[in-house]
Amino acid sequence: MTTAIHHLSSQLAAATPDTRPPHLDGPAYADVVRLAGRAPGWLDTAVADWSTYGLLLFAVLMAWGWWRARRTDAETALLALAAPVLVVAAFAVDLALKSAVREDRPCRTLRLATLETCPAPGDWSFPSNHTALAAAAAVALWCVSRRLGALAVLAAAAMAVSRVWVGAHYPHDVLAGAAVGALTALAGTTLLRRRPSLARNLAATRLRPLLLAASP
Repeated sequence: MTTAIHHLSSQLAAATPDTRPPHLDGPAYADVVRLAGRAPGWLDTAVADWSTYGLLLFAVLMAWGWWRARRTDAETALLALAAPVLVVAAFAVDLALKSAVREDRPCRTLRLATLETCPAPGDWSFPSNHTALAAAAAVALWCVSRRLGALAVLAAAAMAVSRVWVGAHYPHDVLAGAAVGALTALAGTTLLRRRPSLARNLAATRLRPLLLAASP
């Protein structure tokens, strides 16, 4: 009798979804997702759209930063040209970490309704790609223009929050993504700043129009 009861209890436990957060910030993730479920529809739509399409703003800011930097000096213009390259580098580092850590998405681990459709199995959660790209662009832009950089930093923070809001990531995923993006961009810009002659040498070649605008 005791064995039968124990077997039945085991079956019920296996059939019941485990909703316990697997991480220390799991409760915070659950709170944000539930808050999103109670928020006005227009707010959820705005956050979801930003989460999906917000990276386009960073592309626009990088293009504008480069265009303006050409009227400043070759060194700043080279930093602006390097910004997209650093963003791609941050994506590569982030992707490598994803493949190494292989953390399941919280929308798969926890049984909570989310704004964004849960990605397919194998689309790992840690770190957040969106946040890494946004943070890399923000740091690179900060080195080109403080004004554009400040705007990009605010946009990157909004991107990080939105990825948790729509249910795609734990808070620690976006924090790690921000660190990956920021450190990758900082390392790249630091290397370029230590070689000021590189911009001057490139400006003496056919690449000059990319680094310096034609004098009026």
